[in-house]
Amino acid sequence: MTREVNQAGVDLIRRFEGCRLDAYPDPGTGGDPWTIGYGATGPGIAPGVVWTQEEAEARLVEDIAQFAGAVERALTVPVSANEFAAMVSLAFNIGAGAFKKSTLLRLVNDGHFEAAAEQFLRWTRAGGREMPGLVRRRVAERQLFLTPGDE
Repeated sequence: MTREVNQAGVDLIRRFEGCRLDAYPDPGTGGDPWTIGYGATGPGIAPGVVWTQEEAEARLVEDIAQFAGAVERALTVPVSANEFAAMVSLAFNIGAGAFKKSTLLRLVNDGHFEAAAEQFLRWTRAGGREMPGLVRRRVAERQLFLTPGDE
C-alpha cells in the first residue's frame, strides 16, 4: 500500500499545476509534452483534446498516487508527512526518473535534511531558462519540506 500524500501536498500540487481542460503545449518547450488537467501528460494527450472536470480530478488522484509510490520506493529513511508531500510534488513536476537521480534524494537518504531542503531551489529551469512559476513552486515545496510535523 502506497503512502498517501497529505492535504498540504495535494493543495500545493493543485495550486501550482492549475487545471486546464483543453490540452496545451509545455511552457518550457512550447510543444511536447502536451499537458491537460492538473499537469497530466502521456498517451492520448495532444492538441485538441478536451477533458471534463471529473476526468481531470480522477487523473490527478492517479498521478499523485503514482508519484507517491515512486518517492516511497526511492526512500531508505523515514520522513515526515510534510517532507514526503514536498518530495512528491517535486517528483510530480520533474518526473520520477529525475527525482530518483537527484542530489536531493541522496541527501535525504543520507540523513542530511537541511542540505536536501536547499536542493529544491535548484530545480527552477525548463527549456534552458529559469521559470518564475518554478521558482515560486520550489520555494513553496522547500517551505513544506521544512515545516515540522505531519500537518
